[in-house]
Amino acid sequence: MKKTILFIVLGIALTNGVFAQRYLTKTGSVSFFSKAPLENLEAHNSQVNSALDLKTGDFVFKVLMKSFEFEKALMQEHFNENYVESDKYPNATFKGKVVNIGQLDLTKNGSYNAEVEGDLTIHGITRPVKETGTFEVKDGKVNGKSKFTILLADYNISVPAPVVDNIAKEIEITVDVMLEKVAE
Repeated sequence: MKKTILFIVLGIALTNGVFAQRYLTKTGSVSFFSKAPLENLEAHNSQVNSALDLKTGDFVFKVLMKSFEFEKALMQEHFNENYVESDKYPNATFKGKVVNIGQLDLTKNGSYNAEVEGDLTIHGITRPVKETGTFEVKDGKVNGKSKFTILLADYNISVPAPVVDNIAKEIEITVDVMLEKVAE
């Protein structure tokens, strides 16, 4: 039911009365990496919903936090229960724009540098972000990629003292979404 509501909301958010060039994915990828003195922490999530409107530059993401997979089950349990509190804050979201969309021709094969601005919400905290990435277009599909860093403290994610050396204060996030055009 929640997925259905998401796609309805995404559809309405990206529709402005005329048919636009909209691209979607339900199987995007987001991963994160934390380099710490005692142990590196890495997780992957391949259940990422994303939408891009080529006309307006609107760009949205929704990531189900419980879908992050870790090498060790105990890490996954601690991540969901103690750090991001997935039951209380089930999703991370991004809602923003590709601010230089007018300079990109994503209807033609090639690689394009993108500037993205918007609001990133994690752990119930929303903060403005401005990042760069690339769009690689091949045969009508748009592959969006970006790598950036967030601070856990910015999203009120605290690390208990006994494991403070196990988790870095900065987390590197990698986004990789293959967007396909929505039939008009």
